[in-house]
Amino acid sequence: MGTRTQRRRPELAAFLRTKRARVTPADVGMPPGLRRRTPGLRREEVAQLSGVGVTWYTWLEQGRPINASPQVLDAVARTLRLDPPEREHLYRLAEVPFQPAAESLVRQVSPEVQGIIDALDPMLAVVYNSRYDVLATNAGYRDLFLIPETLRIGVPNVLWTLFTLPEGTCPLVHRETELPLMVATLRSSYGRHVGEPAWEEYIRGLSAASPWFAELWASGAVAPPGPRVKTFRHAAVGRMRMTSQSLSIDGMPECRIVVYSADDEDTRAKIALLREHRERLWPPVREEGALETVRG
Repeated sequence: MGTRTQRRRPELAAFLRTKRARVTPADVGMPPGLRRRTPGLRREEVAQLSGVGVTWYTWLEQGRPINASPQVLDAVARTLRLDPPEREHLYRLAEVPFQPAAESLVRQVSPEVQGIIDALDPMLAVVYNSRYDVLATNAGYRDLFLIPETLRIGVPNVLWTLFTLPEGTCPLVHRETELPLMVATLRSSYGRHVGEPAWEEYIRGLSAASPWFAELWASGAVAPPGPRVKTFRHAAVGRMRMTSQSLSIDGMPECRIVVYSADDEDTRAKIALLREHRERLWPPVREEGALETVRG
């Protein structure tokens, strides 16, 4: 048994004991009984309610080197009334690959997160989930990307927009290298959602809308998100080189804030120009209306 396993097993034992102690018999519809030395459940009661053997559960709580399946851990998690972060912690301690609950994609942001990305202006900022749905944007992002061509697509999803825009109006300059990388990043997230109806329908729909996406998806390439230098085009100011950086968000699994900052002085000046003439350059795109369009 490796050093990491040796360290995790005592943590797992302590975690299970703590969570068992907080669940009362009344919480699970059992009579309190007599001579109960603890207000929480007994080990045999957890085993019975979880559908596992008493000896197996005892060994698990003692931190012995036994194997646990996701199905059994889920049953124990339900009995101990673990919330999603606690369930994930249980998986980590038991060294079992964690799978989020089905259809768990976040679809909105809190006012606090919106305030953070608004405060980053003039840097461009957007909140994506793992499927590249656009959950929130700031004014700088809308200056560059919410042009009439992208608004006409009418789908609040970056990949759907980029793959269905005519090449000449796509804001990504080097789409032949950038879009395959984005599809590979999407596939790395898809592994956690295989078989979920919303994800499968999304993949089928985008494959039907874009033969190129279908070809890239069939290649099976996988890549994690990471910092990139990208070149964008805007009809009013021309080309702009930007560095993108992804930041995770506590309490929003599989979501990230992506911030675009100018990679050179020319781009910095163009961002300032777009900001200064925000209403004049694109009168059809108002901040409030644009955000409504993005959120869907």
